[in-house]
Amino acid sequence: MDWLFAPTMFYLQLAIAGAWVVGVFGLAEFLKLRGKTDPEINRKVVHIGVGNVVLFAWWFQFPTWIGLAASVFFSIVMLLSYRYPILSSTSGTGRKSLGTFFYAISIGLLVGWFWPLALPQYAAIGILIMTWGDGLAALVGQRWGQHKYQIWGMNKSWEGSLTMTAVSGVIVASILLFTQGPSWQTWLCALMVAVAATALESVSKFGIDNLSVPLGSAALCFLCNELWL
Repeated sequence: MDWLFAPTMFYLQLAIAGAWVVGVFGLAEFLKLRGKTDPEINRKVVHIGVGNVVLFAWWFQFPTWIGLAASVFFSIVMLLSYRYPILSSTSGTGRKSLGTFFYAISIGLLVGWFWPLALPQYAAIGILIMTWGDGLAALVGQRWGQHKYQIWGMNKSWEGSLTMTAVSGVIVASILLFTQGPSWQTWLCALMVAVAATALESVSKFGIDNLSVPLGSAALCFLCNELWL
């Protein structure tokens, strides 16, 4: 019966991951229709929520082609949403940015890089830093950012940047502790990646941080472990 059970389980797992993504978009659209939340909040619901699908992909051991196909599909959808009201919750903030497009592209690039190497933890690190680190940094900076600074004409806050550093460090440390256990390399790598991710987010314009932050974070973490372990 294994030959019958295996494909059934695969489709069930795929349905669970798909339901998560659809649920996140549905929640964001619902909040937008109610009109009681800031458009940026709706956008961050999608930004933070969708990225967690990488944990389903890792847990269920989805093949590489699933991640690549999803990346291509959502990249096309995001490009179309800039012109047509397909997913207004992701493009209704009035900002001229290709951030959501870069978001989808970065997921495909990370899956295409690390899944064939059987190192999904590095893809997860890059994607989760982009989703949770960058997402929470923006929310904290907008709501509680009192100490401002400027880089290349962009307004940033120390509160937002420190949030980015702290969240990124926790993500890297948690995943590396899970995959390789406690060691000085784990803590040093977490610190280095957190600082690098914050720097990349601070200097990025036009949504390019959704590409530079996940790719840079994953690459640095991978390089550190290749050199030290």
